[in-house]
Amino acid sequence: MFYVYILLSLKDGKFYTGCTNNFQRRYSEHIRGTVFSTKNRRPLKLVYYEACLNSEDAKRREKYLKTAWGKRYLKNRLKNYFNPVR
Repeated sequence: MFYVYILLSLKDGKFYTGCTNNFQRRYSEHIRGTVFSTKNRRPLKLVYYEACLNSEDAKRREKYLKTAWGKRYLKNRLKNYFNPVR
């Protein structure tokens, strides 16, 4: 399995989108601060992930989620997370 995941930086409010074949290991690396791209953006919160059967599909999905259309999809998909009903 390959995973596409999105982390939200609680420090700057921006997303980090990544892809891996070992999600638990990679997430742990982000939390510990050993990933260059996110070490200065901690704390991080996992807001979304998907599983894919092969790396090509996961990489294609990661690339899509980084586009404006992908970000729009994500915000629509997580509408209640970002705009909770009160």
